[in-house]
Order: sequence, then structure tokens, then C-alpha cells
Amino acid sequence: MKVIVMKRTALCDLHIASGARMVEFAGYEMPVQYPLGVMKEHLWTRENAGLFDVSHMGQVILRGENVKSALESILPVDVLGLAEGMQRYGMFTTADGGMTDDLMFANWGADEVFMVVNAGCKEQDFAYLKASLVDCDVEVVEDRSLLAIQGPKAREVFARMVPDVATMIFMQSVKFEWQGVELWVSCSGYTGEDGYEVSVSNDHAEAFANALLAFDEVEWIGLGARDSLRLEAGLCLYGHDIDTTTTPIEASLNWAIQKVRRLEGERAGGFPGADIILPQFSDKPARKRVGFLVDGRAPVREGVDIVNASGEVKGTVTSGGFSPTLAQPIVMAYVSTQVLDAGEPLFANVRGKSIPLTLTAMPFVAARYYRG
Repeated sequence: MKVIVMKRTALCDLHIASGARMVEFAGYEMPVQYPLGVMKEHLWTRENAGLFDVSHMGQVILRGENVKSALESILPVDVLGLAEGMQRYGMFTTADGGMTDDLMFANWGADEVFMVVNAGCKEQDFAYLKASLVDCDVEVVEDRSLLAIQGPKAREVFARMVPDVATMIFMQSVKFEWQGVELWVSCSGYTGEDGYEVSVSNDHAEAFANALLAFDEVEWIGLGARDSLRLEAGLCLYGHDIDTTTTPIEASLNWAIQKVRRLEGERAGGFPGADIILPQFSDKPARKRVGFLVDGRAPVREGVDIVNASGEVKGTVTSGGFSPTLAQPIVMAYVSTQVLDAGEPLFANVRGKSIPLTLTAMPFVAARYYRG
């Protein structure tokens, strides 16, 4: 019998001491929930401030005289136009228009970019960056943890430790100091709430986490609630809602490809899959990622077929679950654009039973990012 050895974050012992139930995730031993429980952790984050260990994610610094133009050649987003001290969402695309990962990157100055990629894709991403940015230095960051503090009270709590974070706006990326320790702080997250993601050295990660947990407004939050929070926020999970078979336009990520990369001009196109992706802005793809409210109380899970009144399959659920905030099930699914345009009634086919669905705008729960 093969024994799987899981990697551990620098905060693993602290999670166990906090009563976390640990599971394997992307090769790491990670907390799925704490004694509070997934439902209460979710609601706590919506009402207070939740602390997440996301140290399994990949952190990398890219350096070089032409690093931004080189990066723009492999990303379909505006790299050159990103202001210093700001962050942007992007994705790696394939020649077929699919996506091998989605990511966040920050402009740290003329010749420097900081990037965070998904845990399950990071090794392939690092290799891709090294192969693609041949004239640049690709430094994989191995000695830093990554935490997220999220929720309506996250700003006031974190500002008690680092006062200057109080004025940060959504997608800003700044370096600060806390008790002599350098923090790499971005005003972003994966919950739809205001908050921050903070990179801190492994040696000081536990002290930093404990300093936040000392505030009454802060509780540890596990992967279970992280997933339900991001679903309510209408955010994609790589490997589920997006992958190498989905284009950004099919995934309703049109907004992530700025006009300068898709309209006429010297910076339009030029990225992998541009000849497939860009025409989809005007010629609708055959399917789109959309959101539905589910009738009743039973959750509808990933892989369930979306059918019409005649029972014909018209789509597939990619993420689904019970929304604690809305107190009802919600799903994201890829559905035929022809059916969506026709306004046909649609149903989730759960074990032969047709459960009515109501098409709804995403995010399911309004985002509360602080934009100043």
C-alpha cells in the first residue's frame, strides 16, 4: 500500500492545536474546518473577520528589464498598463484557448512583478514561467507563508497592527513592516468581502497569525467555508469551473481581458489562443458559465446535468452547494447559450428528479470590496 506524504505549511501545528480537522488538499495537509463548524465559519466571515491559511499557494517574483512585456506575451491581460503598487487578475491560456491556471500578479516597480498561482498548478506554472520568460529571473518564494484576513471587520482589525493598511483600496499591493518583519500585503481575497492577503516569512507566520487571532473579531476559517464563500462571490475554482477545456469568454471572464488586449492596436492579441478567444467577444461561444438559484433546500453538486423540460441535457454544474448567506442552494454551471437566449426553463437532474432552477446574476452575494 502506497503511503502519501503530505506537505505541511508553517502553520500546520497551530491549526492542529486550534482543533482543526485536517485533510489532504493539493498535496498539503490543510484545515477543512475548526470546532466552530463550516456554517458558522462562513457566517462569521460575512459578519466579522475570518483568518485563512493559504500558504499552499505558489508565490513567485519575476524580475528583468523586459519582464512586463514578456509577461504580456503569455497573459491575455494588460500587464504594461498596470500601475505600480496595484494587482490584477489573469490567467495562462493555451493555443486552443483553454486555461492552465488563473492567478494574481502585482506591479512592484519597473522591473519586478509578484505573482500568486494556485497550489495544484504551481509546479507546472513555475516551469512555464521559466521556459517562457527566458531573459528574466524567476524566483520561486519558498520561505514565506500566505494568510488572508477577510470580512467587514478585517480592515479595522488589521489596522490595529499595521495602521497604514486602513487606506488601502481594492487590488492595491504594498509592502509594510510589523514588529520589524516585512509584510507583502494586497487588498484582495477569495470571499467577496473586504480584506487582505498577507505574505509573511515562515519564521514569523505563527506570531503574526496569533496576533490577529488575539482580537475577538477574528476566527480561523477552513477550506470548507472558503469554498462556500467563493461560490457565493461567483468566483471560479480552477479545475472545476475553469480548466484547459474552457475559454475565458465561456467562463464569463470577459472583464478580465482589457480593451487594449482585444481591440485593434499593437498590444491587441499576441497571447496563446488569441485567435480563438478574441472572436468569442462578438461571436457567442456555444456555452457560458452562469449562476442559478436552486428550488428547495437540497444542495446540487458538481457534475449534475442541467436539463430542459423535455429532459434534454443542456449544461453541467461545475460548482454547487448550500449558501449560508442566502439560506438556499446555489450553483454555477456551463449552459448552452442558445438555451439561455431562448429563456427556456431549466432544471437540475438529481437522481432522476428535476429540480427547478432560476437564472440569476453573479455574484450571488454582493461584493464588498473597498474601492476608496
